[in-house]
Amino acid sequence: MARSAQTHPFEALKPERIVAAIESQGLRVEGEPFALNSYENRVFDWRDDEGRRFIAKFYRPDRLENSAILEEHAFLDELEEAGVRIGPVWHNEQGETLHEYEGYRFALFHAIPGQPPELDNPAHLFALGETIGQVHAVARRRSFRHRATLSPGTVAAQSCNRVLERGWLTTRQRSAYERITGELLNHLPDDAWPVSSLQRVHGDCHPGNILGRDEHFALVDFDDCTMAPAVQDLWMLISANEPMEWQQQVSELIEGYEQYCDFERRQLGWIEQLRTVRLLRYSAWLIERWEDPAFPRAFPWLTEEHYWDQHIRTLEQQRVALEQPNWLA
Repeated sequence: MARSAQTHPFEALKPERIVAAIESQGLRVEGEPFALNSYENRVFDWRDDEGRRFIAKFYRPDRLENSAILEEHAFLDELEEAGVRIGPVWHNEQGETLHEYEGYRFALFHAIPGQPPELDNPAHLFALGETIGQVHAVARRRSFRHRATLSPGTVAAQSCNRVLERGWLTTRQRSAYERITGELLNHLPDDAWPVSSLQRVHGDCHPGNILGRDEHFALVDFDDCTMAPAVQDLWMLISANEPMEWQQQVSELIEGYEQYCDFERRQLGWIEQLRTVRLLRYSAWLIERWEDPAFPRAFPWLTEEHYWDQHIRTLEQQRVALEQPNWLA
C-alpha cells in the first residue's frame, strides 16, 4: 500500500479499510465500527451479522515484534483455559490470532460488557483483588520470553532523555527538570526489586482496563503485559490519599488477591518507585507519539509552558514521597 512520507499510517485507516480487514477473516460486519478511546493502537468496537460484539485492535507499526504480540495472545489463551475472566482473543479457522491486511497487523477480541469498577467500594476492591489473583496464579506458571522486563532505572532515564531531546522546555524549566529527575533517578536502580519477585503481569491495570457488573470483573487490553512485580497490577487501583483509608483499600485488595495467590507485603514499599516511573514515562510517551496526528489533537497542552511547570511540580512532590519515611512500606 503506497503511503505518503508525510502521512502517518493510521491516517489511512479509514472505516472501509477497517471493515475490509475484519471481513478478510471470514466475518461479517454490521454497521460501521465505533472507534474507542485508544491512542497507542487503533481500537474499534463492532458487531457481526449475528449480533455478537467484538473488539478490533490495529497495532501501531514498528512498536512490537510479532513474537511479542503472539506471546500476549498465548497468555490470554492460558487465562481463558483456566477460566479467568479476560477479553479473549479470537482465533480464525486456522487457529491464528494475529492477522495482516494491506500492511496493517490486527487482532480481534471478544468484547466484555460492563462498567469500570468503583475504587471507593470495598466490595469492588475485594473482587478486583480476586480477579488479579486469578490472573497471577496462571501468570506465575512461566515467564515471558519476548516481552520486556520492567527495569525502572532504564525506563526512567530513557524517558527523561526523550523530554530533554525534544527541546520544548524553557531554559528555566530545563534546569529544574534536570535537577529533579537526577534526584529521582537516584531512587530508581534497575535492581530496585529482586529477580525472584518478577512475574508476568497485565502491566497497565487501571480502572479503564477493567470491566464488569456487580462484583464480577474482567481484565481487558493486555497490550502492555510485561515482567514486573505483582504489585504493578495493584497499585493503580488504590485511590486513597489518607493513611487510614489507604490501608483499608489495600487490605480489601490483598484479601481478595490472596484467595488465589500469596502476596509479598514488602512490595507495597515499591509503589512510589512504580508511580515515579509511570509519571516520567507518560510525558515521554506523548512526545514519542507526537508525529501521530491524533496526539496533537488530543493533547494540545503538551507544548504549552504551563504543562511542563505542572509536571515539574508533580515530580517535586514525587521526590518527597520517595524520600520521606512513609506509611506505604
